[in-house]
Amino acid sequence: MIDCQPIVDKTYKKVLAMENSGNVASYIPELAKVDDTKFGVCLTTQTGEVFTAGDATVKFSIQSIAKVLSLSLVLSKIGDDLWKRMDFEPSGTAFNSLVQLESENGIPRNPLINAGAIVVCDIICELFDNPKEALLDYIREVSGIEDLRYSENIAHSEQQTGYRNFALANFIKSFNNIKNTCDQVTDLYFHLCSIEMTCEQLSYTFGFLANRGKQFNTGKTIVTPNQAKRINAIMQTCGFYDEAGEFAYKVGLPGKSGVGGGMVAILPGSYAIAVWSPKLNKQGNSYRGMKFLQYFTDETQDTVF
Repeated sequence: MIDCQPIVDKTYKKVLAMENSGNVASYIPELAKVDDTKFGVCLTTQTGEVFTAGDATVKFSIQSIAKVLSLSLVLSKIGDDLWKRMDFEPSGTAFNSLVQLESENGIPRNPLINAGAIVVCDIICELFDNPKEALLDYIREVSGIEDLRYSENIAHSEQQTGYRNFALANFIKSFNNIKNTCDQVTDLYFHLCSIEMTCEQLSYTFGFLANRGKQFNTGKTIVTPNQAKRINAIMQTCGFYDEAGEFAYKVGLPGKSGVGGGMVAILPGSYAIAVWSPKLNKQGNSYRGMKFLQYFTDETQDTVF
């Protein structure tokens, strides 16, 4: 791959000079404390090159980006049986919407909206005696971060204000699509979303999805090539909630966002890139993150289309 550092630097400076619009996710009290001027980027290539800009080594809450990792764990364990419990279609509604669940009998549209990720957490609770430890061990294995921990402060903060997620879990359980207790499942869900990483760590972690299911550097198989293909497809169509179409149109890569201001995107066979800027647009995606990835792929002309 060509030296991406000049393009990363150019794009970073361009976005940094623009207005920093949006708001942090203040409905989660811990996220309201974040310095909203932070802005970091890291691109990690299949061949091990790393290109960074800004606050690439500062930890932040990856939030819903972690849903891709819980999805990967469950797919690696039960394969296509997962789709008996949920669909893989775009939702077209907000990430925490209850509307579709009633008309679709408690079957979430996809595993990357809150309802779908809650069902994934329920499956993890079925698969493991200690689901929180098993999930954390899996993310440590994928990321190579041996000392990775849940952020108890963030998890507690989400539990204190996560009324809609509690409602989603109970509503899904009323259709018998949650097998464990709602308290156990939501506890795992809130801890999943509390994971913190830097842009450098996040871009490396998602490398396996750019490498046919094998992690960069180590070559360790995380998922099968077919599963990697399908996870990328779900990220392409569902990774940015009701802004997924716009992201596909403007950026042209599969990816996933989180309300902590992080975004990760994949160019299969080439690289994984992570961007972090805490201020969110109206759809709950990083304002600067969207701008950076749009301008970056405009410059490189490397997309999946």
